[in-house]
Amino acid sequence: MHVLSTLIPSLGLLAHLSTAAYTLQDDYGTTDSFFDNFDFYTDSDPTNGYVNYLDRSSASSGRLISTSGGSVYIGVDTVNTASDPGRSSVRLTSKNTYTHGLVILDLEHMPGSVCGTWPAFWMLGSDWPSNGEIDIIEGVNTQTNNQMTLHTSDGCSINDSGFSGSAETTNCYVEASDQSANAGCAIIGSSDQSYGDGFNKAGGGVYATEWTSSGISVWYFANASIPSDITSGNPDPSGWGTPSAAFTGSCDIDSHFKNLQIVFDISFCGDWAGDVWSSSSCASKDSTCNSYVQNNPSAFQESYWSINSLKVYKEGSSSSKHSAHVHGGHKRDEQAIGEGTSRRSAPYVRPGPRPAWKHRRGQYKHGHV
Repeated sequence: MHVLSTLIPSLGLLAHLSTAAYTLQDDYGTTDSFFDNFDFYTDSDPTNGYVNYLDRSSASSGRLISTSGGSVYIGVDTVNTASDPGRSSVRLTSKNTYTHGLVILDLEHMPGSVCGTWPAFWMLGSDWPSNGEIDIIEGVNTQTNNQMTLHTSDGCSINDSGFSGSAETTNCYVEASDQSANAGCAIIGSSDQSYGDGFNKAGGGVYATEWTSSGISVWYFANASIPSDITSGNPDPSGWGTPSAAFTGSCDIDSHFKNLQIVFDISFCGDWAGDVWSSSSCASKDSTCNSYVQNNPSAFQESYWSINSLKVYKEGSSSSKHSAHVHGGHKRDEQAIGEGTSRRSAPYVRPGPRPAWKHRRGQYKHGHV
């Protein structure tokens, strides 16, 4: 067991206590069975994006999803002029749910830093925000540095220490009075290779997220520096050094995060990418985000995920390793909560326009949206 220890307030440091190994719980694979493990969300976009989420059959026939050469492709329509409700895309929600664990995503390519886009790899609970939300990879438009964020109910905040990134906000409560609406507690990655074009030019890499009762940490590893214990299938976070983001502090993790599903999506415009359009470099391309996304299909050639592997590990020993589509022996993690039928206790509005964008552009020499 690799347990993220309680933050030592006087030092602001994180330590791991190694008592047992992580063992493989779910291997999502890279064949067509990958998509068997997900529900295809087809409702209207809850963040008001200019996007049309397709079902599996339509996504496959439209060549928005595929598997070949040991990788999984998830993309968007790059051929047609879009019409309402927006450009065709895919949003996947895992059938399995998780409470604690180690989620390791190995990517050859993530959606690029493209005007109008809002891609994310994240974890979401059905009763939002009571069950929590963990945004592992997220950004908009021409952003260069990854943003990692938690969104919670009241009573969760983090310390500004113990990670290599830069804290933008520290109160995870979605209605915190001293932050923009639904800002959550956000940490910006320190590397301009952690997101979009920079990530892809570096040859991809790995995002590893460890979630324990003591905290939630996210590591980013460029392709050239992936730890050997990850590639060998024996991950050991205690040897990975300082994480890109570490969410610990005045927060009872177990009361704010439980039964989360894994989500991939690529949205357009909406409550974040659209609302910052006029103040970004993208404004020179078109008067509105929706108009640009509608009329420039070829602009989104780089808007796709290419997944080498997605694996979820659990603490402690296990007698067998299995693919995620084998549903046996871990009922807690198999409660399928399809987003198409779930109901949240509060309106779901993910990151909206933030005054901090100006600060962020100044903070990162190459960063802009």
